[in-house]
Amino acid sequence: MLKVKSPPPKRTLPFVFLYNNTCSYCHVKVETLLALLLFFSSSVLHFKNLRTPSEPSPMPSASETLLLITIFLLIPLHAVSSTIHAGHAIPINGLCRDTCGTIPVKFPFGTGFGCGHPDFVRYIKCSSETLQFSTGTGIYTISSIDYNSSTIVVTDPLMSTCSSMQNSGGFSLDRTSPFTIREENIFVLLGCSTTSPVFDPSEDLCDTGSGSRVCRGLYSCKGVAGIGLQQNAPISTCCVYDSQVGVGSGYALVLPKLQCSSYTSIYEFGDEGDPMKWKFGISLQYNDSYYTNACKDCEASEGLCGFSGLDQSFACICQNGVNTTRSCFEQGYALSGVVELEVQIKTIIGGLLVSWVLLLTRSR
Repeated sequence: MLKVKSPPPKRTLPFVFLYNNTCSYCHVKVETLLALLLFFSSSVLHFKNLRTPSEPSPMPSASETLLLITIFLLIPLHAVSSTIHAGHAIPINGLCRDTCGTIPVKFPFGTGFGCGHPDFVRYIKCSSETLQFSTGTGIYTISSIDYNSSTIVVTDPLMSTCSSMQNSGGFSLDRTSPFTIREENIFVLLGCSTTSPVFDPSEDLCDTGSGSRVCRGLYSCKGVAGIGLQQNAPISTCCVYDSQVGVGSGYALVLPKLQCSSYTSIYEFGDEGDPMKWKFGISLQYNDSYYTNACKDCEASEGLCGFSGLDQSFACICQNGVNTTRSCFEQGYALSGVVELEVQIKTIIGGLLVSWVLLLTRSR
């Protein structure tokens, strides 16, 4: 029996372009092709070995050698696809869109991995037509984006408002994120214990000036019943949180530690006398310094700015199924992941069928 050594790792280089494909699709296709090829090869070799014991075993033919080579070419291909499956690969073009639900999505944000700037991928994604913002304390809905002022507004489903109040978990923002809490944003702690550290006179964490009017306005809402308070209850359990921890990047609002039942965040008051007209949500400023000339050229050519490869290099994702390094107007486009994968699979299937027919004919 002819022994064929597995090719060294460097022989997998012809398949390195698969890093531009979607890992799960590639993974399934390669496994299926490999299983079919092994089945065909074993069947053919079985028929060929049906000979009399006196007949000498022939040397492998060129078609058999071709079949074995194809098998060992598929093995590194499967290894590469498995590596991609374990890490991150650039998605197919269809995953990058310029809207998520009713919200326009522009750089540096994206609707999925490979879209937008890589520094924002772990924080922003589109799920079921809802643009989401993720932090260590949960996943929040992005209600609006203002690209002129580089701000987004996120809403916490457990955050209290004038119309509805309930127990909350809190909110956090890590220091390494490209987001900061805007100074106009006001956090209010509700239903706090009298022993809460926010009322420590030596810490001065509560705004007792204008903050008192905010607390009175919130406690006048019928929604306070949701946290076990009477309407127009004493504001001694309310605190307009004035901690310096929330200024700039990095923020941690842990309600169990602060001994408070709930919180709310107000980013715009409008008519201060009517809390029903206040705008509730968390207003965040994002770093807009990532915008480059390459991205401008890409957007001018109706492409979407993204990134590709393990080095997360810039990629212009075009609408006609190709990705470039700068603009969709450029010539010499590189095939997108879907086209490359289809071409490769069709080529391999064709080669397998030809090899199998040749072997079956020879075995007869």
